[in-house]
Amino acid sequence: MDQKAWTRYGCGVVALTASRPEEICFWTELGAAAASGQFTLGLLFFSQDNFSADVIQAQMAQYAAELPYAACSTAGEIGALGNDTGQCLAILFPKDQFTIEPIRIDGIRTIGFDRIVAQVKQARQTFEQEHQPSALYPDMGETFAICLIDGLSVVEEMVTAALHWALEDIPLLGGSSGDSMRFAKTSLILNGIAGDDCALVLLCRSKVPFKIFKTDHFVPTERKLVVTRSDPARRIIYEFNAAEAASEYALAVGIDPSSLSAMSFASNPLVVRVGGEYYCRSVQKVNPDGSLSFFCAIDDGIVLTVAEPTGMTRSTREAFESVDKEIGGIDFVLGFDCALRRIDAQNRQATQRINAIYDTYNVLGFNTYGEQYLSMHLNHTFTGIAFARAPSGPGALL
Repeated sequence: MDQKAWTRYGCGVVALTASRPEEICFWTELGAAAASGQFTLGLLFFSQDNFSADVIQAQMAQYAAELPYAACSTAGEIGALGNDTGQCLAILFPKDQFTIEPIRIDGIRTIGFDRIVAQVKQARQTFEQEHQPSALYPDMGETFAICLIDGLSVVEEMVTAALHWALEDIPLLGGSSGDSMRFAKTSLILNGIAGDDCALVLLCRSKVPFKIFKTDHFVPTERKLVVTRSDPARRIIYEFNAAEAASEYALAVGIDPSSLSAMSFASNPLVVRVGGEYYCRSVQKVNPDGSLSFFCAIDDGIVLTVAEPTGMTRSTREAFESVDKEIGGIDFVLGFDCALRRIDAQNRQATQRINAIYDTYNVLGFNTYGEQYLSMHLNHTFTGIAFARAPSGPGALL
């Protein structure tokens, strides 16, 4: 396999990338890894443009049946072949550094908060009993959770809140699955079983010191839009300020309503103030009736503020530099980057600069329909977990 498509990091994590499903060397390498017995889990991020869920299931069953894996469809991949689309990225976690227990939560649109809490709390308690922790690495902890959730479920806020409640002090981060901005159907797979309307939660204990973080790049303006008619269950706003939503939004950001597009929404996000901080409520698409569909929860009476992206390259670089310094050097980053950040970077001709930052710090991940960070479901944000270049100091090993 091409060296660029096969990378081993200092902690033993291996990343493999394929651009087409017929790249047999990709699957045979996964098969060799599975047969070695060295890896606790494979994490696969794939584009449905070139890799269907059926292909992933069939190829994994044929070539790497012994390897436990979780897989998620994307709106773009970030990995060994760069921040590109149309790929399948596999990340393999070695048993001698990571212990990972996956949980599958089905029927998330109807299951309800309490049942999610009960299922995850039971799984967490079992995980903790079976894997007793040693001394904690100072200020970083040694256990974290990854959430992969159907990006078209419209219940990410409820699921994230339930997970946060059940996990207690275990930090949570993750991303919502995508389908290349088609907004039709996403796919999640756990050990050969595929579906949507579900979430995958990975309970992870790491011998490698780590730090979770997030970064965004917008500032609020003085322009306000009040939601006066909406359908919260479907995340649709029909009216801002008692007028058609699309027209009012276009007026507020200075765009002709007929030219609204994903690029418009990426460059002109809306934010809501919660507890003194601003969080994005990004527009997904404009509908034929002039309403707007959103990636995050909305409701009547909410005041949304027009925000202006600023310094994406600078803010991203500063966030990574800060984490790199804090943990004594980054080995690699598992990252979940909003699809709208990707589009905004393209709009501003900043794609090469952002990709260079991701390459410098070895970011592996995907572009999402939403990001999870602790108890929050976010948009227009990069959330990530950075693993230290070389474990050292008390508590670095279990």
